[in-house]
Amino acid sequence: MKHGLLWVTYLLVLVACTSEKQLDTIDYSRYVNPFIGTDFTGNTYPGAQVPFGMVQLSPDNGLSGWNRISGYFYPDTTIAGFSHTHLSGTGAGDLYDISFMPVIRPYKEAPAPLGIYSTFSHAEEFASAGYYRVFLKDYKILVELTTTERCGIQRYTFPKAEASVFLNLKKAMNWDFTLDSQIEVVDSVTVRGYRFSQGWSPLQHVYFETRFSKPFVAYHIDTTAIITKQGRIGTASVARFDFNTKEGEKVLVTTGISGVSIEGARRNLQVEVPLDDFEFYRKQAAMKWNKQLSKIEVVSKVRDDLVKFYTALYHTMLAPTIYSDIDSLYYGSDQQIHKTDGWTNYSTFSLWDTYRASHPLFTYTQPERTNDMIKSFLHFYEQIGALPLWNLYGWETNMMIGYHAIPVIVDAYLKGIGDFDPEKALMACVTTANRDDYQGIGDYKRLGYVPAYGDSAKWTSWSLSKTLEYAYDDYCIAVMAEKMGKKEIANEFYKRALNYRNVYNPITSFMQPRDEKGDFVTPFSPDDYTEDICESNGWQYFWSVPQDLDGLIGLLGSKERFAEKLDSMFTYVPKSEKELPIFSTGMIGQYAHGNEPSHHVIYLYNKIGQPWKTQQYVTKVLHDLYLNAPDGICGNEDCGQMSAWFVFSSMGFYPVDPICGRYEIGSPLFSEVRMHLANGKTFTVLAPEVSRKNIYIQSVKRNGQLYDKSYITHEQIMNGDTFFFEMGEKPGPVWYNEF
Repeated sequence: MKHGLLWVTYLLVLVACTSEKQLDTIDYSRYVNPFIGTDFTGNTYPGAQVPFGMVQLSPDNGLSGWNRISGYFYPDTTIAGFSHTHLSGTGAGDLYDISFMPVIRPYKEAPAPLGIYSTFSHAEEFASAGYYRVFLKDYKILVELTTTERCGIQRYTFPKAEASVFLNLKKAMNWDFTLDSQIEVVDSVTVRGYRFSQGWSPLQHVYFETRFSKPFVAYHIDTTAIITKQGRIGTASVARFDFNTKEGEKVLVTTGISGVSIEGARRNLQVEVPLDDFEFYRKQAAMKWNKQLSKIEVVSKVRDDLVKFYTALYHTMLAPTIYSDIDSLYYGSDQQIHKTDGWTNYSTFSLWDTYRASHPLFTYTQPERTNDMIKSFLHFYEQIGALPLWNLYGWETNMMIGYHAIPVIVDAYLKGIGDFDPEKALMACVTTANRDDYQGIGDYKRLGYVPAYGDSAKWTSWSLSKTLEYAYDDYCIAVMAEKMGKKEIANEFYKRALNYRNVYNPITSFMQPRDEKGDFVTPFSPDDYTEDICESNGWQYFWSVPQDLDGLIGLLGSKERFAEKLDSMFTYVPKSEKELPIFSTGMIGQYAHGNEPSHHVIYLYNKIGQPWKTQQYVTKVLHDLYLNAPDGICGNEDCGQMSAWFVFSSMGFYPVDPICGRYEIGSPLFSEVRMHLANGKTFTVLAPEVSRKNIYIQSVKRNGQLYDKSYITHEQIMNGDTFFFEMGEKPGPVWYNEF
């Protein structure tokens, strides 16, 4: 009776708390801490951005290195510029375009790569959603940053001094290399130009126009030739703009950027930031963030949990990024200029990571953007003949493996999202999966697996992982084709989806690389990190069969054997002297939460009737591996995937198979979760007794009725159902049917 009364009470509270007026007044952005992930391996940046914005205006420490992939590393004490483009936690250092640095003459300059810089203290630094500020100690200049979608707005508060602002289009860090640049002074408050660079992406075009709120009294432009083995390829440009400033005088530096042209940058600037009013645009950025963050309301008495949740939700919206101008023009994958017809083009798709949880989350929080992202995929396909793998600034980087635009498309199609053409989409999926000359696909089709060649000249890297990733994507194609009545295509790809079986070795009981002759590669140890397994080992990739878990259990012989192996995954600790690679972080036994192939594995206990173990490990990860601290992300953020795992899991469920429309139940972090959907309904999860001790589910009710499944469905979410979890300190009964 006690829980029945609680049920009624919480429904009444729910009605009282979800009024439109209250949603408008709650400031969820106050819980965002952009410094989370700026230390350890997170590789995030603390600077200003609006949701999915083309501009990521953030400080750069000025030094290179893996820890500074995002341009900023929390332990550093220097700042050498504020640039307009950054990548969030990718592990690949690129961009850092259009970098400004305010100084007082004489300024401090160190040998390359640092160059002109200032020291700073975290005590004089602050960041929130859409805003960043720092005090440059060496010059006594306060720098503040905010953005619109395509423009960056900087506000410098100077002392009385002979001041200057540097615009450095020469400086490059990490993988980035300047190919050519130009700075043109239009008048005493306007400059424009471009920076072309090469890095992870083969060629990046960033055009800009900048407006100063105060005329500069003088300027100097230095150019140097960029010379390679092929001779001179371009020009490196650095400009200095001089000002005489009064004590406390504020100077705004507002920049529009474009991938299309200087004219495009000018239009972006004119339309998005016509006024020199920093506070107005800062408030606009905060409002944009609050609108997005308020789509999911969570309730907790623990502030750190609220900060972790809303920062994670914030991180999921830093990428993909808008990549079309205000006039709908964009730079295509065929290196031509294209125009959208009412949709927004996006880039920066880290699909090997984000297909797992980020994109499924977008189907609820960003259905319109999901539609536009898929249209971006399909136009990418039209331009170069294949769907993107990891595209950046109009180019395919060919980074990572699989063809994971496919599950994103299929998930949206099955959920009825968008108005993209499903016939064209299916054709793009099939064509992309049949490129015989691309990353071993031809061999995969011929042999049923991607072989590991002993001949180094013919060797195919990550062969085992490719086989498993391709098999999952093939399954997605089959499901879409079947739904569309394309039986021949469905049958072909359902057969290909079983190729995972071809790399299972019953002797070792692991997925194991095979050579072209069909022999399993030896020596083999599942502990080892080899070139045949992508950023993982044999333990971590064994479970990458979300499309056929029954088949995976069958390979092992029984659920009991599956359970034993799953237990070993979390309890077998490698020898202490064994040095782990940089991507094996957040370790629980062999489980590596810091890298994506492991992310669904915790939820597999539901399959074998041991849900309390899923609940135990999910809770451990939520509390111990995500922190409200600079080192609070245990692995590369990877454009939102690490954070999307947290968002889903803290709500109490997760997509083990991203396209199946089922979300395996774990253990909720919050007493209340309310997801406000685009259809006007609200999906609710209530767990009033949840705590650090009460982590185990005793029973579940759906809309007041006992519920016996291990999963929540897409239809239940979209119907606005209410789930009530009874929580306790000890494992509850097996309360569901198998999924």
